[in-house]
Amino acid sequence: QVQLVESGGDSVQPGGALRLSCFVSARIFVGTVMGWFRQVQGKQRELVASISGRGLNSPVYPDSVKGRFTVSRDNTKNALWLQMNSLIPEDSAVYYCCRVRDGYCGQGTQVTVSS
Repeated sequence: QVQLVESGGDSVQPGGALRLSCFVSARIFVGTVMGWFRQVQGKQRELVASISGRGLNSPVYPDSVKGRFTVSRDNTKNALWLQMNSLIPEDSAVYYCCRVRDGYCGQGTQVTVSS
């Protein structure tokens, strides 16, 4: 039973933008901190954005994406998004939508940034 479904990954040129979407089963989404992680083959999974359960606290981003990525959520739709602007090749990875407290994630969506 699939409970987190990501979409929106694609191949784009440097400087481009993508918007990732994640639709989540209500029972694992409501009131919990959610995040977007990314992973390059052979490397550790990296948190790129997290947002509090009600979206009231400021999202958290690592320096590598701060100012370029924006996470948002709509609890009425059980949905999470990641707007990614000014993409660079180093952003290429599989992106996962996850419940932060236990790392429960979807199947991932591939983002490739290349000229």
